[in-house]
Amino acid sequence: MYEAQGTIKIINDIQTFGSGFTKREFVITTGDSKYPQDIKFEIVKDKCALLDQFASGQTVNVSFDIRGNEYNGKYYVNLNCWKIQAGAGGGGAGNQAAPANNSNDMPDFSNNQGAAEPSIDDLRGDDIPF
Repeated sequence: MYEAQGTIKIINDIQTFGSGFTKREFVITTGDSKYPQDIKFEIVKDKCALLDQFASGQTVNVSFDIRGNEYNGKYYVNLNCWKIQAGAGGGGAGNQAAPANNSNDMPDFSNNQGAAEPSIDDLRGDDIPF
């Protein structure tokens, strides 16, 4: 389970496929004003209606899972939202996507405002899981 907080940028219409499957995509902007990130999420099936109560410009908290699959030799990753709530505060300033369990052995560079970006040596780890 992962969580992200940001400001809704786009809410797309519901897409219905021949099999009866439905999905709805939306984009939130996370991060500070210097390096904002636009992140696309999708909601599937009966959860599509969750977005009806939200509008562009609204701050939200999104709970999601990462899904990956292979199709004809190509690999795809989707961020599947399963919960969305109105957030506190205005805009996406200072917000970021992060794992919910925060058990990470890598250095935390998320609060280095004004500092130089970390070098590749700072980001290397010997315990890469793949």
